[in-house]
Amino acid sequence: MTSKILFGTAGIPISTKQHDSVNGIKRVRELGLDAMELEFVRGVHMNEATAREVGRAGAENNVLLRVHAPYFINLNSKEKAKVAASKKRILDSAKIGAIAGARIVTFHPAYFQGEEKKKVLEKVIGEIGEIQDYLKEHKIRIALAPETTGKPTQLGSLEETIQMAEAVKGVLPMVDFAHLHARENGRFKGKKDFEEAIGSIPKRFLGELFMHASGINFSEKGERNHLEMEDKTNTFNYKHMLEALKDLKVSGSIICESPNIEEDALLMQKYYRRL
Repeated sequence: MTSKILFGTAGIPISTKQHDSVNGIKRVRELGLDAMELEFVRGVHMNEATAREVGRAGAENNVLLRVHAPYFINLNSKEKAKVAASKKRILDSAKIGAIAGARIVTFHPAYFQGEEKKKVLEKVIGEIGEIQDYLKEHKIRIALAPETTGKPTQLGSLEETIQMAEAVKGVLPMVDFAHLHARENGRFKGKKDFEEAIGSIPKRFLGELFMHASGINFSEKGERNHLEMEDKTNTFNYKHMLEALKDLKVSGSIICESPNIEEDALLMQKYYRRL
């Protein structure tokens, strides 16, 4: 089995002259990249007409599209209104993403807020199940993909993310390796650590694994901020990640979230193609 990983940017490439999603997709193709994540992190501000234009641009340029839902999501809030608002943000992202032809909508699912982890996981799985039921009922064709998160106060270890994906049919894991590195205080010391993490992911997800990567700054409390891959303070080794993915024949897409999104996406792509 041959593996193939697509590389792309978290949002419109910085070098795009006319800063909108359609031109961002065209710029992704000009750069020789293959994917772009539509960033709805501050809210879903794209209308249906624009989403259709974005979808056409993605298809014409053969660029894989993904969606990142707003940051303001907590499916474990103690306030029912906030849970409802969180679900609406995911659904709004999914609806527009589906019109644009995006493959997944990813989101940070919840905070523990001092509650028992098992209880929170069960609650969030129930909420994700309801969102998935809505998507299926209304024939909204996009996959929900809860993301591994950067702080231990958030639901989103690799194990928890896999459990969410396995519990609800059609849901996929979104693996942010930099987040895992940060939430576990520098988890990835070498290639073997990446191999162990990837090896814990069920094989059925490895044929199209959705990923994020970046340099990252963290403390004992987890993620602080993203860094460029070659920042001297960055301890996240993208080369070991890519070597492990290649050796284990993983296919999928990696969206770069470094501050220099296209430069580091190209850096990863170049190294991967040499393997």
